Amino acid sequence: MQARAPQTAALPDPAVASVFTTGLPEQGHEMLVQIRQGGPFRYEKDGTVFGNRERLLPDQKRGYYREYTVPTPGLNHRGARRIVCGGQRPQRPDACYYTEDHYNSFKLILQ
Repeated sequence: MQARAPQTAALPDPAVASVFTTGLPEQGHEMLVQIRQGGPFRYEKDGTVFGNRERLLPDQKRGYYREYTVPTPGLNHRGARRIVCGGQRPQRPDACYYTEDHYNSFKLILQ
């Protein structure tokens, strides 16, 4: 039996679209602050495991990614905007991604 190398965080593909934090909607900025503070979160689903079923994010074990709602002004439901962060420590993610189309596409959030 051969020893397995420890799993490290997958580096984002340089070809993946990206967005600077300054390009996020105001609610996206607020959600990043809440993520780093560990909440409080408005929706029950915020902070729960994101399964990456679409396979658009770097492949990781289940539980690596967590999803958070980016509220849309004027809507009385969660809407389509999310931030998905990956890492073993939810308050200190390895990388975060923004989607404005409910997981059909993602942009790596750059600081």
